[in-house]
Amino acid sequence: MMIDVRDHGARGDGRAIDSTAINAAIVAAARSGGGTVLIPAGRYLCFSIRLKSNVTLQFAKGAVIEAADPARHAGRYDPPEDNGEQLYQDFGHSHWRNSLFWGEDVENVAIAGPGLIHGLGLTRDGPGARWKAQTGERPLSMRQMSAAEIARLEPDAARMNGLGNKAIAFRNGRDIRLSGFSMLKCGHFAILATGTRDLHIHDLTIDTDRDGIDLDCVQRTIVERCRVNTPNDDAIVIKSSFALGRPVASEDVTVRHCAVSGYDLGTMLDGTRQTTQLLAPDRDRVTGRIKLGTESNGGYRRILIENCSFTHCRGLALETVDGGVMEDVVVRRITMRDVTTAPLFLRIGDRRRGPAGTQVGAIRRVTLSDIDATGIDHRFAAAIAGLPGHPVEDVTLSRIHLSYRGGGTPEDAARRPEDLAGAYPEPSMFGVLPAWGLWVRHAKGLVIDRLDLATTTPDARPPFAVEDATGLSITRTPLWRG
Repeated sequence: MMIDVRDHGARGDGRAIDSTAINAAIVAAARSGGGTVLIPAGRYLCFSIRLKSNVTLQFAKGAVIEAADPARHAGRYDPPEDNGEQLYQDFGHSHWRNSLFWGEDVENVAIAGPGLIHGLGLTRDGPGARWKAQTGERPLSMRQMSAAEIARLEPDAARMNGLGNKAIAFRNGRDIRLSGFSMLKCGHFAILATGTRDLHIHDLTIDTDRDGIDLDCVQRTIVERCRVNTPNDDAIVIKSSFALGRPVASEDVTVRHCAVSGYDLGTMLDGTRQTTQLLAPDRDRVTGRIKLGTESNGGYRRILIENCSFTHCRGLALETVDGGVMEDVVVRRITMRDVTTAPLFLRIGDRRRGPAGTQVGAIRRVTLSDIDATGIDHRFAAAIAGLPGHPVEDVTLSRIHLSYRGGGTPEDAARRPEDLAGAYPEPSMFGVLPAWGLWVRHAKGLVIDRLDLATTTPDARPPFAVEDATGLSITRTPLWRG
């Protein structure tokens, strides 16, 4: 069954609010047992659009859904759910209905392009977690920010009523497909999927002002052939927060043939690929990247990341700091160019943002292979950092080439970073590292084979610094080239 939103009163003129008509078309399709809702060419100004089971939204070429702005347009987004006190993750992770598109417990749903979702009226801001400890809540790079500056980024919850801060959000649900469309400037999250199973995201182009694709507590999920540009936050990130009220692992997730970047906002989508922005809001260099973490209560199992590229952004980050176990992760065939912090960052932390009884997590059985990274910020070597008594275990680095810009000093070589167990995990958390190529602390069973390190200018630090690493094996690895 095909239903045209114009038959339910949608105008697509960029002035009328069309979400009521689009929602009516979706309800009509759902009541008839399912079908396709067609959004023809035009610009549709919308507040919340509520997705229903067995309904596909099909954008025609030239169709644009623009997020309305409550400050300028008559209307409001659906209110955020009252889920009780959300202590262990921020406001954005804790609510789904305050979005441009949202679905809860839906099945067999698709949004298909071509077309554009333009989150012009969404906000990128939202309050942080209400966790009382607050240790590790923000990156150490934000230490010099004033309370007023942080308040502008993290308004209180009352100010969020009526606002939308996500383009697409799912809570639970299964058999969901997002394909073929573009997204621009989409608030806190372009896509947030929490507790969702059998999710397939493919052939999307996302150029947004904060997170791109967030996969939280998901199972059997594939992200492929997507381009995601996020200078101010992570591009593709797998999480396992406490948003469902219990720890839930992210399992059986594949990310492949994707390109992530940190170009100036909007310039990946328009093709100009500008690089004038120097810092992200956390006062570190621009973000982009693929990451596991930071929210990590439930852990991660059987994660595959392959055939992806990173350009003008931070490198790969694999983090567990909230008690979850990360195991059986494979990352292979990755290229990185102009890496703005560390190319590889594996971190066990002791933030433990979770209920009483939360323990320190673990990282084990991780394989990283066939990685080529160049133009790396000289301050931040690839880092594997566990904690005393909690080593990163059974990591294999194979056929990896890392080329740094060089420039470290003898003073840098003498540095001995603290463990910083409770700090927010970022490569910059330790400051300039005492080695320029690979820094390892608290590891067990690390295997290094064919690791090629190079600098483009001289560096006074050693290529390796290893401390508290038992069972270390290094084969076919030259000391350095520079």
